[in-house]
Amino acid sequence: MSKPRDERALVRRAPETGGPSRIVEFDDNNLLTALFGDHDRFLARIEQRLGVALASRGNRVVITGDAATQATVERVLADLYGRLKRGQAVAQGDVDGAIRLAQGSPPPENGVHPAVRTRRRDITARSPNQAIYMRELERAHLVFGLGPAGTGKTYLAVAMGVAKLLSGECDRIILSRPAVEAGERLGFLPGDLRDKIDPYLRPLYDALYDMLPADQVVKRLETGEIEVAPLAFMRGRTLANAFVILDEAQNTTPMQMKMLLTRLGENARLVVTGDLTQIDLPHGAPSGLKEAVAILSGVDGISFVYFSDVDVVRHPLVTLILQAYDASDRAKAGAAAPERHGKG
Repeated sequence: MSKPRDERALVRRAPETGGPSRIVEFDDNNLLTALFGDHDRFLARIEQRLGVALASRGNRVVITGDAATQATVERVLADLYGRLKRGQAVAQGDVDGAIRLAQGSPPPENGVHPAVRTRRRDITARSPNQAIYMRELERAHLVFGLGPAGTGKTYLAVAMGVAKLLSGECDRIILSRPAVEAGERLGFLPGDLRDKIDPYLRPLYDALYDMLPADQVVKRLETGEIEVAPLAFMRGRTLANAFVILDEAQNTTPMQMKMLLTRLGENARLVVTGDLTQIDLPHGAPSGLKEAVAILSGVDGISFVYFSDVDVVRHPLVTLILQAYDASDRAKAGAAAPERHGKG
């Protein structure tokens, strides 16, 4: 089998000019508008985020800045150019993702970061931890994705499940959530059981519709190839040849978590996602996810991937909001510590 083509080779660095600039040359002028963005807005974004000056001259980009940052910019441009060479589109989110990857992780051996191909789009990593997560989703049979909202934990898991269903590596996808919601109880919602449950599971449906055409989602839901159900529906079943995703797992009880973990059958994969800072269980009730992390951390074959606010791929304000809340929590904890010490 031939080795994967090194996409970085598609970007050639011209000889240094003797000054503090680096020149990067591209071999396909037809891709440059998509690479630079309308009115060079992607280049402007790179300048803003990395503190460099970029100038496009024909099929070249001149990078002015310190040597280390120049190398980072070159990696960003190589990543985005490689996407375009592979027929993938580039949007601002991809630019921000390429910057995060270039800043936080070494270049991949073949020049290509992990990607998942579905019917509607190719999904690539947008942060170093997302890259790790995607590799673990491909490799391990039980993966815990832990961290704040907006880091792609569930979205990437659904993408991997869809890819494995389309390739025939699994027979079905099962998406589940515990029936716990902040400030809302299913019993007070109108309609029958399905009417009550479907809005609560909507984020999982949204991810599916992002990966597959709508008619295929409907058809596969009808045939049972894709199942979206509350966690309680998993009791008593053996989940074989399935790609199972448990979302919002911080809201499981210890008994529910153990129940699901012991449902795995032959050729099954399980992805458990959750945020231990957003537990909506009744006050004082233990979280099954928290207990599972403590008990299973040393077990071979189980992978844990931890995300942080730097991995948030939603609106940039989300990262700032999370950082502000974290700072507030630390300040409260610091203020409470002397008081507890005094009472001791």
